[in-house]
Amino acid sequence: MNSKITLIGGIVVAVLAVLASSSVYTINPTEQVMVLQFGQHKRTVQEPGLHFKLPFLEDVVRYEKRVLNLDPPVKRMILSDKKPLNVDSFARYRIADPLTFFKTVRTEAGARDRLQAMVISELLKVMGTVDLNVVLSDDREIFMAKVLAQVNAQASRFGIDVLDIRIRRADLPSETSQAVFARMKTEREREAAENRAQGFELAERIRATADREVTVLAAEANKESEILRGQGDAALTKILNDAYGQDPEFFKFYRSMQAYEGALATNGTYMVISPDSDFFDYFSSVDAPDKSAK
Repeated sequence: MNSKITLIGGIVVAVLAVLASSSVYTINPTEQVMVLQFGQHKRTVQEPGLHFKLPFLEDVVRYEKRVLNLDPPVKRMILSDKKPLNVDSFARYRIADPLTFFKTVRTEAGARDRLQAMVISELLKVMGTVDLNVVLSDDREIFMAKVLAQVNAQASRFGIDVLDIRIRRADLPSETSQAVFARMKTEREREAAENRAQGFELAERIRATADREVTVLAAEANKESEILRGQGDAALTKILNDAYGQDPEFFKFYRSMQAYEGALATNGTYMVISPDSDFFDYFSSVDAPDKSAK
């Protein structure tokens, strides 16, 4: 009899324990819970702690409250300038409306598949409207904000709030990189040739200007020297005229002496001139020495 009572008591305790465990559940600070009754939504609980539910009649579905990561695979995209680009992107999102999330995608795996397709689709559309320079510049923030707004508008239908979408890395395919590098080299060589040609042109312009200035300065200097030489000659002529006016006979004698000195200065000079010539005027006026006196 006692053994039966003990058995019954043990069964009752076990049933009560099962009932208690089925009617109590806990929520972590990183979770949010939906309570379902026969598959129908009853309530959403987001406060952490100990909570109660109807045993066997109500079930709980747990979802993350934290920000979740989405890492789509690297996708080859074509830019507006027809260049292919391997784009590695990522997104950050959270479950904002658990009921809508449960009705549309039910699981986080299903949400990742939907969200990944949306992110890649919007990136393909937006990247097709920009060129490589925009992707590599600060303007990338502008079109990434457009991608985020478009994806968020679609994701809200699934109870998802997308917080951020960014491009982690964007690489040119190897075959495109070689072509781009070759074109960059050609462009730099062309710019160098243009700069060199401009330098030569500027050098020629400077050289021509310098030559013209030298010519002008030389002409002005020659002009000044001719003016000074003319002024000197005029002064010399005036002085000589003044001197000649003071004693014409002496001036004539002095000029004759200069002429004798110039004509007879070289050794071995022979001159055939008539003795009656004016050149020997002062020679004939001097008495010859008397040979008989010796």
